[in-house]
Amino acid sequence: MARIEIKGVIPPMITPFKENGDVDYQLHAENMEKWNKDNLAGYLVLGSNSETVYLNEEEKLELIKITVEAAKKDRIILAGTGMESARETIKLTNKAARLGVHAALILTPFYYGGKMNDEALIQYFTDVADNVDIPILIYNVPKFTHINISANAVEKLSRHPNIIGMKDSTGDIPQLVKFQSVIPESFNLMVGTASAWYPALTLGVKAGILALANCAPNECALVQEEFEKGNMEKAREIYTRVFPVNQAVTGTYGIAGLKYACSLLGYHGGFVRRPLLELKDEDKEKIRQILAKAELI
Repeated sequence: MARIEIKGVIPPMITPFKENGDVDYQLHAENMEKWNKDNLAGYLVLGSNSETVYLNEEEKLELIKITVEAAKKDRIILAGTGMESARETIKLTNKAARLGVHAALILTPFYYGGKMNDEALIQYFTDVADNVDIPILIYNVPKFTHINISANAVEKLSRHPNIIGMKDSTGDIPQLVKFQSVIPESFNLMVGTASAWYPALTLGVKAGILALANCAPNECALVQEEFEKGNMEKAREIYTRVFPVNQAVTGTYGIAGLKYACSLLGYHGGFVRRPLLELKDEDKEKIRQILAKAELI
């Protein structure tokens, strides 16, 4: 398979739900239309910020279908198709491939965490990569999985012809440097949080899958644009200005906060799906203030 080079900013797209808990596919399509006008490299459907763990297979496939149909033609489409078993991951990834996804983002399995050592993870990702019809990327997000893949495992997996990259969402810069030291140059090492975006660019990272890009895509893209023009100060200024927004929507207030920020900035946030709870009014006000201070509204 041809190597894919990923460069630029990709949002792990939110999934708007109706008040009754149904997926609002219409609002997802409308969000896509708006993101198509933004300065983005592509889309990740079924990321952590998509509330993927709460979606059934039918909903996942429908969201993929709409994303592929609605996306601007020059944009890369990634889908988060990792399940707990290799067998189910392979099955879902191949269904996503048939719908037109370019590459799959595969979460580290985590339920039997104590057994997910290097050997198990290397075997798992190898099994998946050997049996799917599109390239895959490793997804490392210890915040949710409590599994942090080792540089040793990444080194071995990065040599597999069908494992083309990794999304590291730890925000841990020393670890990012360690990963960089063991991977081939063609391996797409991407950051998974806007908090690490500017430092990662200074290390030569070329792409970010950033929750913040749901609501502030152009600011995220501008950090990279200015950086590549050699305007380091300008890039750092934008990064510093939007940094508190990222902390608010990915840490403090979570997905409900991210969706509310999206709604304030002209996208459709929709509702969250239970057991997640909607934001309280005082938290909505705090997010509004954070966005105002960041000069986004």
